[in-house]
Amino acid sequence: MERIYILYIDDEINNLNSFKAKFRMDYSIYLANNVKEAYQILTNNPQIQLIISDQRMPDMLGVDFFESILHKFPEPVRILLTGYSDIASIIDAINKGQVFRYLEKPWNEYEMKMAIENAFQFYFINRQLRSKNEELHKRNEELNRFAYSASHDLKAPVKSMLGLLKLAQREKKVENNLVDLFESSVKKLDYFINNIIDYYKNTRSEKILNEIDFNKIIQESISLIEDSQNSYVKDINFKISIVQEVPFMNDEFRMSILISYLLSNAIKYQKKNEINKEISILINVSAKIVKLSIRDNGIGIPSKYQDSIYKMFFRATTQSSGSGIGLYIVKETLEKLNGKIELFSEEGEGTCFELEIPNEMTKSLISK
Repeated sequence: MERIYILYIDDEINNLNSFKAKFRMDYSIYLANNVKEAYQILTNNPQIQLIISDQRMPDMLGVDFFESILHKFPEPVRILLTGYSDIASIIDAINKGQVFRYLEKPWNEYEMKMAIENAFQFYFINRQLRSKNEELHKRNEELNRFAYSASHDLKAPVKSMLGLLKLAQREKKVENNLVDLFESSVKKLDYFINNIIDYYKNTRSEKILNEIDFNKIIQESISLIEDSQNSYVKDINFKISIVQEVPFMNDEFRMSILISYLLSNAIKYQKKNEINKEISILINVSAKIVKLSIRDNGIGIPSKYQDSIYKMFFRATTQSSGSGIGLYIVKETLEKLNGKIELFSEEGEGTCFELEIPNEMTKSLISK
């Protein structure tokens, strides 16, 4: 069970010592003799989950103390101790200080322990609910953006295809450039649909460990990008360096997503008039992690946009008609793999993404 951290506030030293003597083996306990001291302890120890306070203290009533810290310390659950059977004070405690429970003094050990355990369960459930609500809020925002962008990005190529078909129907013969335009629109639609599929599979599918062949993934990714985006891959000089003395185990599908989308970005955002287009792929595998970097000499990302590039449907430039979902999928995929990513980019000079991803080789051997 998770360790329970408690702050106990009382102006009587004997009560503080008695509480710690009875419960020090069960809980992590902080003691405060006054409100100022209690406030300092809460500031320095954000892990505190429960606050137990005496009602009658010389500097401030327990209820007023609870009310005063609600804004800065809203999460800890509050228990009030009172030696007075005053119904008005109890109602005040519940309304003003959001007190979970009150106990009459002198308290007994069993009753106090039950109050602590119940309060912690309340704290634990509330924390889970907050986490789920935050996740739900995030997903709802993403869903709203996704619905808008999906409708927009799916309609555009479909309208283009319908327009080209109508034009072709009016002509006795179809010109090659119309066929090329039609093919381009279909490929854009197909690529965006693949984005949606990758996003869904990454979100829903379980992690499956495989031994990763980095050279195979890189070559397949380049071929896929060339087929799906009409990209001039043959004009780019790829420098690939793979340093590997041990096997690398991880989720092959998700590793393919990472490399494919980062390579796609590096290809799409090359300088159009650059003669020496170049992409460097460096992979260094150890028993613990793989360090992977993809560097290009393309248009780069302006510094004002660099904090936003992982947001769903964000586009920092109009050079490409991409969906704006690629780097968002990269970030979400890395979270599934417990990896991390760093961006180094300068406008006009190029971009480098550096990744670190755990090697699950040991975990794979254990599972066998």
